Amino acid sequence: MSLQNDLTQKVIEAVKQLYQVDLPTVEFQPTRKDFEGDITVVVFPMLRFVKGNPVQIGTQIGDYLQEHVDEVAKCNVVQGFLNIVIEDAYYLNFFNAIKDELDFGYVKTVSTDAVMVEYSSPNTNKPLHLGHIRNNLLGYSVAEILKASGKKVYKTQIINDRGIHICKSMLAWQKFGEGETPATSGMKGDHLVGKYYVAFDKAYKEQIAEMMDQGVAKEKAEKEAPILLEAQEMLRKWEAGDEAVVSLWKMMNGWVYEGFDTTYKNLGVDFDTLYYESDTYLLGRDVVKDGLEKGVFFKKEDGSVWIDLTEDGLDEKIVLRSDGTAVYMTQDIGTAIQRVTDFPDINGMVYTVGNEQDYHFKVLFLILKKLGYSWAEQLYHLSYGMVDLPSGKMKSREGTVVDADDLIKSMEDTAAEISQELGKLDGYSEAEKKELYRIIGLGALKYYILKVDPKKRILFNPEESVDFQGNTGPFIQYTYARIQSILRKADNVGSSAFETTLELHEKEKELLKQIQLFPETVQLAAENYSPALIANYTYDLVKEFNSFYQQVSILGEPDEQKKQFRVHLSKKVGEVIQSAFRLLGIQVPERM
Repeated sequence: MSLQNDLTQKVIEAVKQLYQVDLPTVEFQPTRKDFEGDITVVVFPMLRFVKGNPVQIGTQIGDYLQEHVDEVAKCNVVQGFLNIVIEDAYYLNFFNAIKDELDFGYVKTVSTDAVMVEYSSPNTNKPLHLGHIRNNLLGYSVAEILKASGKKVYKTQIINDRGIHICKSMLAWQKFGEGETPATSGMKGDHLVGKYYVAFDKAYKEQIAEMMDQGVAKEKAEKEAPILLEAQEMLRKWEAGDEAVVSLWKMMNGWVYEGFDTTYKNLGVDFDTLYYESDTYLLGRDVVKDGLEKGVFFKKEDGSVWIDLTEDGLDEKIVLRSDGTAVYMTQDIGTAIQRVTDFPDINGMVYTVGNEQDYHFKVLFLILKKLGYSWAEQLYHLSYGMVDLPSGKMKSREGTVVDADDLIKSMEDTAAEISQELGKLDGYSEAEKKELYRIIGLGALKYYILKVDPKKRILFNPEESVDFQGNTGPFIQYTYARIQSILRKADNVGSSAFETTLELHEKEKELLKQIQLFPETVQLAAENYSPALIANYTYDLVKEFNSFYQQVSILGEPDEQKKQFRVHLSKKVGEVIQSAFRLLGIQVPERM
């Protein structure tokens, strides 16, 4: 399984024997398609240590490897590249070892140190939107990848359930709602509350316009519009524990949570634990007081508390206002510490938050390090870019952002439309079609978003994402379904090991090499917090399988052992596709 490690040692050994030189590293790359070989040693970097002609050096190392490494069948040198052909027996031994292994590529032993992954973290005054979809898909996928890499993982979110934003929705509902509820309106609770947030904004703008008509300056009107002053008063009452306000707040937030739960279920994401800002907004103030005593923070003349990070290339940051109230940074400091108190095995956290907060997290992580928390060394901001849509597509009821529920439904509709045009679902019942449209539509959405490096901005094109050709979710799902069709037609599929004397077709070997890469791809994706590595690996595997499928007969192969091997190889490819897609939160259909 660690052939490259073995070859590294043998190349170092060869150079020592041949040239009496200690080579520090060996550079490998996959052999180019137009040359014979499975793995290539790049000779040029050795020339710093070994003087001579690169072709001659490569040839001598190749001869040594053929003599001393059983797995090396033959070698050839092209300029400064030593191409190594690996014995078929090596790949067959590998396949025999993993063909019946469930969850191949996943680490089975779980680390004692846990990682907490935070994602979603919405406000309770409006429904989830397209930005939340990228956030949720990234956070959920990274959590699943970390688990597969051997980490213990807690999935969490902090719900921004307090503040002026929810008071605006509450006040508008009191003024314009006439007792409307999700039950009486037929609307999801989060949409209903979002409707009143929009109603507040409309009334607020109307009041500003009226005040300006009466000669009030715009800035003054914006600060003193009666409806805004009422919302601010409602927030003060909430903070003072006013029974009627708190009761209304609980009722309307309850509607929102029910709505969010439906969206999360439809999107296929979940959480192990939830934090609410109404519980955490007072956290952190005691930590600031302790930090003041330790000299981590300093107090200004007006009584506000700051930290000076100029020596670290940042600036001064406020952590407590002069009236003693907390800022967001204070809450985030307190919440991070609270999480480790709640889950003492946490030794790292991943925050899935848009790139507009890059600076905030640099400051947060640095403060926690300066406060002396060892786990602060293991904090990561999973920063991501915006998602844009082609103009005019799927505008939400607010007219400004794309609603998550609308987008999910629209993806199912797009999948239905394209599937019907292609005529792929003849003979399916309506219920089967509906379920398939859901799987294809969601798969298209998730894959299109996750195949892109998180840091990059995305232009999301719904029709393009549901294409059954190219680097898309449906293309990969279709290949999986094709493999399942082969397995259904194959009879007498045994499970015994294959003889290592079996001669492999070049396309079989290429597939086995691609399968071999899956475990290290999972580890790389975990180290880089990048679902894109899993997505693009899967696409490469599927391309390799389709090339194999077109050039090699599977069920029509007359040699029974070769036929059985090809069926089992196809089965394993299907299992790896399913395992990889599970890490992306994508389902695969048995038929398409």
